[in-house]
Amino acid sequence: MSQKNFVVIGGSHGIGLGLVQRLVASGASVTVASRTNEQLSGLQNVKHVSLDVMSGAMEADQMPMVIHGLAYCPGSINLGSIRSLSAEAMIDDYRLHVVGAVKCIQAALPAMKAAEECSVVLFSTVAVAQGLPLHASVAACKGAVEGLARSMAAELAPKIRVNCIAPALTNTRLADKFLSSDEKRAAMAQRYPLKRVGQVDDIASAAYFLLSDESTWVTGQVLAVDGGMSTLRM
Repeated sequence: MSQKNFVVIGGSHGIGLGLVQRLVASGASVTVASRTNEQLSGLQNVKHVSLDVMSGAMEADQMPMVIHGLAYCPGSINLGSIRSLSAEAMIDDYRLHVVGAVKCIQAALPAMKAAEECSVVLFSTVAVAQGLPLHASVAACKGAVEGLARSMAAELAPKIRVNCIAPALTNTRLADKFLSSDEKRAAMAQRYPLKRVGQVDDIASAAYFLLSDESTWVTGQVLAVDGGMSTLRM
C-alpha cells in the first residue's frame, strides 16, 4: 500500500489503532481523527486531527487531497434492558455510529473520488444477526450501519467500495468490564465455537484486507469476524 493515503476515524485505541499500525507498516500515510493521540507516538507517516464525532465534524481541509481508503472505528457497548432504555441513550448511540460516519464520509468524499479506487470500511456487530438480549440500542444502530454500507456501496460504485465488518466481543478497552478477570475471560470464551474472544488483530487484519488491493472485487458486504458465533452451533 505504499504511497497511498488513508483516513482512520477513531484510530488512537483498540481496533482503529491496530489498523493504523498495519497501514503504517505497509508504507501508507495515515490521517487519524480522534479525541486522543498518546498511543500514536512513534508511528511514522501519521497525522493526527483532534476530533470528537459527537460534537464536531471533520473538515475536508484536514484530510489528504486524495484518499484511497477510510475506516470509521468509533464504538460503544451500551447494554441494558429494553425496559430501561431511554430515547436519549438511543439517540446518542445513533449519532455516534451512524450520523458520525455519514458526516466523516461526506467530508472525505471529494478526496475519495479523486483516487482511482477507494475503499470505505464501517463496523457493525454480531448482535445485528444474532438477536442478543440487552443489545437493543447497539443492535438497532449497527443494523442501520449495515444498511448504510449497502446503500453507499450501490451509490458510490464503481469507484468507491463500501463494506462492513461485524465482530463479536473483542479484547479492547471498551470490553474491559466483560473481560476483567481470568474467570470472565474463560466463561466468555466458551460462548464461541473457536473458544476464545476476539483480539484486536483479528478485526484489524480484516479491515486491512478490505482497504487493500486484495479485495478490489468486494463491495456491499458485511463480513462476520466473530469466532463462528453468528453461524455455528456446537
